[in-house]
Amino acid sequence: MSNQGNQTAFLSTIVLISTFGGLLFGYDTGVINGALSTMTTTLGLNAYTEGLVVSSLLIGAAIGSVSGGRLSDAVGRRKTILYLSILFFFAALGCAAAPSVPFLIIFRFLLGLAVGGSAVTVPAFLAEMAPAERRGQLVTRNELMIVIGQLLAFVINAIIGVTMSGNEHIWRYMLSIAALPAVILFFGMLKVPESPRWLLAKGRDQEALQVLRQIREEQQAKTELNEIQATLAEEAGVKKATLKDLAVPWVRRIVFIGIGLSIVQQVTGVNSVMYYGTEILKNAGFSTEAALIGNTANGVISVLAVLVGMWLLGKVGRRPLLLAGLIGTTSSHLLIGIFSQVLAGSATLPYVVLALTCTFLAFMQGTLGPVVWLMLSEIFPLRMRGFCMGVSVFCLWMTNFFIGLFFPVFLAKVGLSATFFIFAALGLASIVFVKTCVPETRGFTLEQLEHNFRTYYNKADIQKNQAKQM
Repeated sequence: MSNQGNQTAFLSTIVLISTFGGLLFGYDTGVINGALSTMTTTLGLNAYTEGLVVSSLLIGAAIGSVSGGRLSDAVGRRKTILYLSILFFFAALGCAAAPSVPFLIIFRFLLGLAVGGSAVTVPAFLAEMAPAERRGQLVTRNELMIVIGQLLAFVINAIIGVTMSGNEHIWRYMLSIAALPAVILFFGMLKVPESPRWLLAKGRDQEALQVLRQIREEQQAKTELNEIQATLAEEAGVKKATLKDLAVPWVRRIVFIGIGLSIVQQVTGVNSVMYYGTEILKNAGFSTEAALIGNTANGVISVLAVLVGMWLLGKVGRRPLLLAGLIGTTSSHLLIGIFSQVLAGSATLPYVVLALTCTFLAFMQGTLGPVVWLMLSEIFPLRMRGFCMGVSVFCLWMTNFFIGLFFPVFLAKVGLSATFFIFAALGLASIVFVKTCVPETRGFTLEQLEHNFRTYYNKADIQKNQAKQM
């Protein structure tokens, strides 16, 4: 194998190992979908406590996204992922062994810390490892692993649910399986190098060049090293990122875009389908076993859609994909709302709802899912990347938390139709935001993007101030 072949193979290995963090993210968020039914019987859950069990992971993820971003800036991307793998392992076993609702909520919260930390750290790590021309493809492999993790959860839930029907502790088996990928992630990351961009930010230039030589051709490694050093020199006056940095107009605008993208992704209601898909299908008319089996279709569509999305990212800009995805998801919500009223009580309604949730996920996972995570890993400046991603992903998880907490309550109080009409209205607002505020990032290196943002927004502010003075 040529030297270039060795470099490509090693980079692929790094991506595969680190994205086990995404697999754990997917499994741990998706497994609750099928576990809720038997958990409700065993622990005596109602609509509100169901929401608490689901959303406790999400509030943990919100905190984990902020702390994970700061930790990855302080100790490195690689070491942070190692720490997260340990937390994934023990929290998963704690959830499976929980004797009561309070203990389950505590361990789900701890699991959320790991999920939130990985949601920030893994995409940043991949973006910093990837060459500019392959960044979209490699970063979105984490999104692929997330949906593969969710599909695995749905399939395992269906298998256990059907073969062990009647066993009140089925949910414990479903939750405990998540410990296995955590072991693979831990031992795999022991063999993975640190991000060269993080090493350079810490003044470890020789180590950074050594890593770049392992994953780039010699000339490309030296060129990239010089580009990163130039960006760091340009930022030499910037201190450790804090909330005070939001006083800088161009930084504030980028963080506003990052927060907006995070909220847009979640108000599609994607995670109401991923967490409560089985309950939605039961509400539409399926039996528990049929809902568990039918829900696997959501997982299959998600994986196929992400594969298509990864291909599209190499062909189409980020903004067009975001807009196309939002139009598709909003239309799906509107149709679910309409048919839930028109076909209420009919034998065809469950199949129509299943078809429309699959359509929704095809648009969501093929566009919004990978594009948002990719753009969050691209738009922030190097010295603030972990912090800014943490702030944005905190808002993502907090939006996710409120949706996860109140979705079963809305489903019980106002019904399936009205709930999805609300999602459709939020989708229209999201289209307006993307159309007016989100820039294109495809085709630029991370250093070029940072330079462009700083130059463009500083120029815009100068022109605005000049206009005020006239």
